[in-house]
Amino acid sequence: MFSNDKNNALLAMIRNGQDMNGGQMLNLIVQLSVPSILAQLTTIVMFYIDASMVGALGARASASIGIVESTTWLFGGLTSAAALGFSVQAAHFIGANDFVKARQVFRQGLMATALFTILLTSVCVAIAGPLPRWLGGGEDIQADATAYFAIYCLSLPVYQIGILSSSMLKCSGNMRVPSLMSILMCLLDVVFNFFLIYETRPMTLFGAEVTMPGVGMGVAGAALGTALAYIVTGVMLIWFATVKSPELSLKNEKWTFAPMWNYLRNAAKVSLPMGAQYVMMSGAQIVSTMIVAPLGNIAIAANTLAITAESLCYMPGYGIGDAATTLVGQSIGAGRHRLARSFAYRTVFLGMGVMAFMGAVMYIFAPEMIGVMTPDEQVRLLGSQSLRIEAFAEPMFAAAIVAYNVFLGAGDTLRPACMNLASMWLVRLTLAAYLAPTYGLRGVWIAMAVELTFRGTIFLIRLFSGKWMKAGFK
Repeated sequence: MFSNDKNNALLAMIRNGQDMNGGQMLNLIVQLSVPSILAQLTTIVMFYIDASMVGALGARASASIGIVESTTWLFGGLTSAAALGFSVQAAHFIGANDFVKARQVFRQGLMATALFTILLTSVCVAIAGPLPRWLGGGEDIQADATAYFAIYCLSLPVYQIGILSSSMLKCSGNMRVPSLMSILMCLLDVVFNFFLIYETRPMTLFGAEVTMPGVGMGVAGAALGTALAYIVTGVMLIWFATVKSPELSLKNEKWTFAPMWNYLRNAAKVSLPMGAQYVMMSGAQIVSTMIVAPLGNIAIAANTLAITAESLCYMPGYGIGDAATTLVGQSIGAGRHRLARSFAYRTVFLGMGVMAFMGAVMYIFAPEMIGVMTPDEQVRLLGSQSLRIEAFAEPMFAAAIVAYNVFLGAGDTLRPACMNLASMWLVRLTLAAYLAPTYGLRGVWIAMAVELTFRGTIFLIRLFSGKWMKAGFK
């Protein structure tokens, strides 16, 4: 079923103006979605592995990473926003069979994101020292937190260009290479961390006592291991996109450093609203944490674990969303607006169906999903209740996730970003602040479920209006 030749043949039908039946469209959606879902899974697995390996060092080590984790997510989000401004344009040009312009966009993207990430890295390094103190970290974790964040910062340039290359490959229809690189990154992260975090120690392997070498860097080793995994896979992604990709290869292209302002303006039209959204959503998460914090340690722990458990359920939505961006982008680039609308509806409804199923699984197995991560009965009970409240909102959460990616494929990001922010700040946080004093953590998760249902509804309204197809590039 998952044939690269069949995948390419189906994508060629979009570019060549051939009619596609429902079965072919569904086949192509699945072909592009499954590798992306697997990539999402490996990212979550890597998060679990990092947490467990550092957790073995004690609570202080975990806290030193936890205090700066939201900031690393913010900087990572900004690099993704910068990359998507160029890759969505490339999808349009590839859909129009204009590979020359797709490569021009890629070249402009490489130069622009390189300059952007130099600035971002400079800011990142400059704040690494005081950041843990600004975030309220105690003196006992500030040194480790600073070291972790500084090492992460220094990996940003390669990470940024790797993200751009991965995003370009996905928008060209190649989901397999980025997915394989995600899996490799997870494996390398484990290997590097294994040797960098721990000191040389005796271990038993297959019944034999061996001395396992280690550098003993602790928290800094965890950061360096992840950074090296980013760098290795980032370099491989850059090489494949610039040398091996049939649609994007730059090896025979004439390089010019002159800016092409139309491409840069279009990139800013996509990236700036996304970047602002990442900043504001990060702020909303901080406010949400402040609402939960007065409810006590049991509520804080249950909330954190429930958020982690829920990530397994919305992972398929983001994978299908990646496919939606590619298919809608190429269809609009080919001038096939009716096909773009068909792909939009099919991906959104498929995402809603899959996440409705995942919501049912989450509702049934909520105690087990939380119980895997904690032996505390109070935390398990409260976390399970939270997941079961959220389970009812999963289909509409899927509508918001996939529809946003549909709009992204069309180059429409300003209004969707405003919709996300208005829903989060005006509905979720307001309702959570009102319900939390009376209903505790359950009130916070009721607010979350109501908000996600509302957000999905307004995204469906915009989807069916068709206005997103008129808001793209000029």
